[in-house]
Amino acid sequence: MKKLILIDGHALVHRAYHALPPLSTGQGELVNAVFGFSSILLKVLKDLRPDYIVATFDLAGPTFRHEKFEEYKATRVKAPDELYAQLKRVKDVLSAFNVPFFEKEGFEADDLIGTIARQVKKEKQKIETIIVTGDLDTLQLVDDTTKVFTLKKGVKDTIIYDAKAVKERFDLGPEQMNDYKGLKGDPSDNIPGVPGIGEKTATELLKKYGSLEKLYEELEKTAKSKKPALKNKKLYDKLTEFKDQAFFSKYLATIKTDVPIKFNLKEAVARDFEKEKVIKLFKELGFYSLVSRLPEDFGRGAAPEKIEEAGAVGSEVLEKIEQAYRDGALSPKIFELEKKLAPVISKMQKNGIKIDVSILKKIGKEVAQKIGELQEKIYDSAGNHFNIASPQQLSDMLFNKLKISVKGLKKTPGKVISTAAPELLKLQGEHPVIDLILEHRELAKLKNTYIDTLPELLGPDGRLHTTFDQLGAVTGRLSSKNPNLQNIPIKSKLGNEIRKAFVAEKGHKLLAGDYSQIELRVVACLAHDEKMIQALKAGQDIHLITAAEVFEARPEEVSAQMRNMAKVLNFGVIYGMSVRGFAQAAKVTNERAKEFIDKYFEEFSGVARFLERTKKEASEKGFVQTLFGRKRFIPEINSSVWNLRASAERMAINMPVQGTAADLIKMAMVEIAGSQSLIADCKMLLQVHDELIFEVPEEKVSEAAKEIKKIMENIYQLEVPLLVEMESGDNWGELEKLKIND
Repeated sequence: MKKLILIDGHALVHRAYHALPPLSTGQGELVNAVFGFSSILLKVLKDLRPDYIVATFDLAGPTFRHEKFEEYKATRVKAPDELYAQLKRVKDVLSAFNVPFFEKEGFEADDLIGTIARQVKKEKQKIETIIVTGDLDTLQLVDDTTKVFTLKKGVKDTIIYDAKAVKERFDLGPEQMNDYKGLKGDPSDNIPGVPGIGEKTATELLKKYGSLEKLYEELEKTAKSKKPALKNKKLYDKLTEFKDQAFFSKYLATIKTDVPIKFNLKEAVARDFEKEKVIKLFKELGFYSLVSRLPEDFGRGAAPEKIEEAGAVGSEVLEKIEQAYRDGALSPKIFELEKKLAPVISKMQKNGIKIDVSILKKIGKEVAQKIGELQEKIYDSAGNHFNIASPQQLSDMLFNKLKISVKGLKKTPGKVISTAAPELLKLQGEHPVIDLILEHRELAKLKNTYIDTLPELLGPDGRLHTTFDQLGAVTGRLSSKNPNLQNIPIKSKLGNEIRKAFVAEKGHKLLAGDYSQIELRVVACLAHDEKMIQALKAGQDIHLITAAEVFEARPEEVSAQMRNMAKVLNFGVIYGMSVRGFAQAAKVTNERAKEFIDKYFEEFSGVARFLERTKKEASEKGFVQTLFGRKRFIPEINSSVWNLRASAERMAINMPVQGTAADLIKMAMVEIAGSQSLIADCKMLLQVHDELIFEVPEEKVSEAAKEIKKIMENIYQLEVPLLVEMESGDNWGELEKLKIND
């Protein structure tokens, strides 16, 4: 029997938007709903293998139900504009797959589905109709040739309802579902039903009487008899009083099957799409992981593997590189580097990394419990219940009800005191609730962004195929999205637990090469600071030496706190850290922070001269550059607005350091990818900051580690040696250091 797939576009877009975290293109366009919808569409093509396929959508404006009942769906919170803005892109995806879609003023997507299903059934062709939706409203359409394919959780966990499955779930038949809503109502659509009748009572009544009509026939027939249909007088009175409302609710819940549209089955033939067109759109949207999921036997044109092998080497990426070169942002050496890197990035994206979903589920349960406990502690500490996720309610609670000082805090454009993380960090110690909120926010962010979401983003191979953008950061660093793997906290306990879900395939190990303090080494070389260079050449603890110099103490006298302050400033120099910023990070007064910084620059005078020289050159030239000629233009460096100028100065200091480090690791990636001794057995999977992650057969770990370390450490000769630490293990969170013998 041939299959017709009817897609409830409206329901799926809403479901995908709320199931996935914010995902965006390189241009900043939000596309999480588009990604989720596209993922479901590919699953449908693969699992259901349709012969015909069509989609339906709601249109803005009232429907016939609103005309009959103004309060229809009135209790629903209006979806954000960010969701509606994605509808065009969803339709672009459908058009690329040559999937026709229907919309009709005054009717909902469900009504169009019901009408198409009825028209096909009338033609008496042997066709099985499967409705793909994000909710259960269409269960009433299920019959001997119609099923409902819906989502249980997220955008991957699905279930198919036939008549038997509906009966098992609701203890009622599909034909009774609108009667059920007539009695019980539907709060999500603001359908009233009969007050006081819930799921259990509605089900019992319909099991006994079959339908709403037969129920009321029996009630009227036995109203004056000695044996009334219902012994429960209170229930009888409710049903009698709200009879009209019950039938009206059933009317609102009943899907129309006679909408005036013309549907031609021949125009909905599946498999008839051009793969190149789909691939181009997916790459434009940043959906590289979905390219590899395109069904091999669907569509016309080149196979996805052929296109994906080129991956980001395609015209779009090369054009971006060419344009950056024409704009003067890339030197010839860096033109060439980025071009060589493009196929390496493509291969990494295609490789992906295996995820153990069971680990994430276990973590998810523990984190959900912890979030719940924190929520109660926050309410107890604040003395009131409020929406912790609402910036406005949180601001009102902290600053109006708890009277926490707002001195030095920023305001939002709406003149509300900001509760963004940098502002809350300023308030640590002011009230116990602050630390609780920060912990709650961090857990919720990691749960929503990674723990709950990673399983939804896996390819059919069980691997996560993140998208890398080699020109995504102005410093030259790689960025990643869908999801952003750069933002998993390295040092937090939960961040490490999440990393444990990133695992090696059976018979393999994960191998990591991590540049040790590469940015400090770059600073020392760019600044030509003799003290720092000498310490690094000697293999000394740079933070310990810094603390000893600044505090005028012998190394053995340096306390942990002293070393930590030195470490904060060593790295803070790279980011142009201010006195106030250092004071907050090191937890000292502004006065003490200034003393420390002044002493630091006195001892490391080369670094001090480098910072001033960099700011001066940026002011004169309007740009800064890395050791290899990657440029960042900073026009704000001469702004008359002090805060813009200060921000530009911090960028000017940071870019040559972070950018040179980025250039070095990119060079290493290209060299490793071309190593003949590594090509056959070593898969490059991820690049996260200064770390490269590989997957290697167990018996090849030692050999591969030695070669990778050699390449990374010798990719370029700085004044100080580059050092790389090699680690290996079954998962990313439990890597153990390897000793490499020369």
